[in-house]
Amino acid sequence: MSTPFAEHFPALRSGFSYLDNAAGAQVPTHTLQALTDFLTRGSCNVGQPYAASVRATEVKAQARAATAEFLHCQPEEVMLGTSATALTFQLSRAFSRVFQPGDEIVISELEHESNASPWRWLEAQGVGVKVWRARWPEGRLEPADLRALLTPRTRLVAVTAAANSVGTAPDVAAAAELARSVGAWSIIDAVHASPHLLPDVKGWGADFVTFSPYKVFGPHLGCLYVRGELLPRLPADKLWFVPDDSPQKFEPGTANHEGLAGWLGSLRYVREVLGGGVPGRAGLEQAFRRIESLERPLLESTLERLRAHQRVKLYGPAEAKGRVATFCFNVPGLPPRAVAEHLARHEVGVAAGHYYATLAMQGLGLMPEGAVRVSLLHYNTQADVDRLMAGLDSLP
Repeated sequence: MSTPFAEHFPALRSGFSYLDNAAGAQVPTHTLQALTDFLTRGSCNVGQPYAASVRATEVKAQARAATAEFLHCQPEEVMLGTSATALTFQLSRAFSRVFQPGDEIVISELEHESNASPWRWLEAQGVGVKVWRARWPEGRLEPADLRALLTPRTRLVAVTAAANSVGTAPDVAAAAELARSVGAWSIIDAVHASPHLLPDVKGWGADFVTFSPYKVFGPHLGCLYVRGELLPRLPADKLWFVPDDSPQKFEPGTANHEGLAGWLGSLRYVREVLGGGVPGRAGLEQAFRRIESLERPLLESTLERLRAHQRVKLYGPAEAKGRVATFCFNVPGLPPRAVAEHLARHEVGVAAGHYYATLAMQGLGLMPEGAVRVSLLHYNTQADVDRLMAGLDSLP
């Protein structure tokens, strides 16, 4: 399908309709060039006086600072790792040394397992885990339902900024405020939200936030924000000489320096192509306003057409407000995998299964087969949506 962004995204030039962006975005030439430049100029580790090592040291520092700007926090509050899941499990291990039997954690029913399994792991030491149930079939989270679950023993509230299943975008600032009201921390999973909605950890009032650059047109990396005053208080499996207040305490081993270079390239794409070349956080804000203007028509038309399709049973918010362009549905009488395979033969890539959103799939009564998922980004087009609908129309 023709797209004005094909000049920046080589993968889009094939004409295939990539509608499984929730599993990972395509990457622009800015990213590819940054990866190539770093590796061809000398791959090495940080901290030494020769030129290649100086470059690696600078790349890591720049990536930390740029990620802090993306999240709206300070560089020393940013941890860079292999994946959001791995970083969350590290945080869970830290909490296992802080939380006590009888303490409680609340997780929302919309969570990806990366923001659920690490907290269930703490049940083995007597920490209670409660589920903040969504209002189905729309999959909305009501703050009043969270308030009813909170007690003086609540230590953590885990909530997604956008569900990777049904597309709901909860009010995470309200959730964080409710957590604070009982002295609890909040962790926000911004992995699925981050290519659609610019994260704002300060505005959210969050204590911890995760996201993955590979969802934001970058390489496979994970990032964790820890509110600065909390960092020294969290135990970590770290090398003995790493200071307790250093973000490196959650970054064991050698960093993926070429990936960090690529992530800087992705952010250059966001600022230069989508943000009009405006520097700093202001450029990111302008870029995400452009993203919203590009995604909104796609969201509205896809939602309308899926709702109207006679063979489709759509789950999630029925209105465009309070959601991102991610759609979860089934075709009664056909397994989700069969629908995805049929669409693949029509040059449309979608997901089928539970996509690690097992709580939501259980809430909808769709386990173990799950559902079909269509997820759009700013580089998709109405022609992609037309091809999707034509593929659905041609189902046997």
